[in-house]
Amino acid sequence: MLDTFYREFGHGYRPQWHTDVIDLAGTYLDTPRHALFVAVDGDEVVGTTAVRAQGPASPPHPAWLAERYSGDRTAQLFRVYVRPSHRRLGLARALVDAAVRFIAETPGYEQIYLHTDTRVPGAEAFWRSVAVEVCDARDGDPDRNQTVHFEIPVPAFAR
Repeated sequence: MLDTFYREFGHGYRPQWHTDVIDLAGTYLDTPRHALFVAVDGDEVVGTTAVRAQGPASPPHPAWLAERYSGDRTAQLFRVYVRPSHRRLGLARALVDAAVRFIAETPGYEQIYLHTDTRVPGAEAFWRSVAVEVCDARDGDPDRNQTVHFEIPVPAFAR
């Protein structure tokens, strides 16, 4: 995950956004209704996806989005990263499928929210293949995140 912050996003670790990465156990393993899914190739972690019971923060995201996805009934997907050398092999889809199944089987979740920075190669196309756009917040500034917000329906078998 840290590699992604430095190599893909170009900004490195930011404590205001990335504390979960430093405390994986406290954030994902020791917290009920949270989860971390990892794909490995030998001893190397090549993909991740995480689930947390929280919606988007405002700021930086629009206040109406934070309101729509507020409370612990929202499962937010985080840290959906696949190393460039392992992309286009179905890992992201498998990790997201595992996360969605976890959400569907975990009591209390009613919606799945995520956002992505469309500057990451393949990110927007991938999310459009598995999710529904809620808000396109791109402003065209190449130095800032070009964010699109999505929702994935909680599968019917969960109800």
